[in-house]
Amino acid sequence: MTLPRIQPIAPTWRKTPFDDPDWLFDLKYDGFRGLCYLDRGRNRLISRNNNVMTRFEALADQIASLLDVHDAILDGEVIAADETGRPMFCDLLRRARAAAYVAFDIIWLNGTDLRSLPLHERRRQLQTVLPKASPIVSAPVSVTGRGCELFDLMCANDLEGIVAKRLADRYDPRVRWLKIKNLGYSQAEGRGDLFNRAPRPMQSAGWR
Repeated sequence: MTLPRIQPIAPTWRKTPFDDPDWLFDLKYDGFRGLCYLDRGRNRLISRNNNVMTRFEALADQIASLLDVHDAILDGEVIAADETGRPMFCDLLRRARAAAYVAFDIIWLNGTDLRSLPLHERRRQLQTVLPKASPIVSAPVSVTGRGCELFDLMCANDLEGIVAKRLADRYDPRVRWLKIKNLGYSQAEGRGDLFNRAPRPMQSAGWR
């Protein structure tokens, strides 16, 4: 079976955090967004712009080796974390640390399209396939309902922010995910200059 091409959900900006028991709040990881396609040894990470992330081919193979699945599509973020687990975007861009993958959604699993399921059920299924305490692939830091508390914690630890997602929503590009940015995030400074000095992080190419 050929895996379907998925259009990822694009979060929109919101200025302030909020609390709501019907919403899940994830840490916003500072890295490269990528859909991970695992299909009978043909493993690849695809950017949000639908380009093959050839630089991370080895990471895709590592993810596949750790998941006991026949085929799957994950949504997540490629990061490079320091010894405390904090994403370091500069290190990722310059290849100063090994890349890892934070999987925050599962869209397809063993021949079944999961996009019609609510987020809370997709997260439950994601937890069943992720390995325990792996430095290669992991679930995000998340809380239900307490967005303000998580946001304050992210700001106190100089992290990028949070992403809010309604627990009942299906996976659809029309769904609203909300990203709430830490305006004092130190790694945001000079980001444009960092890209100008560094080599291109991935190759723009079709993947079919």
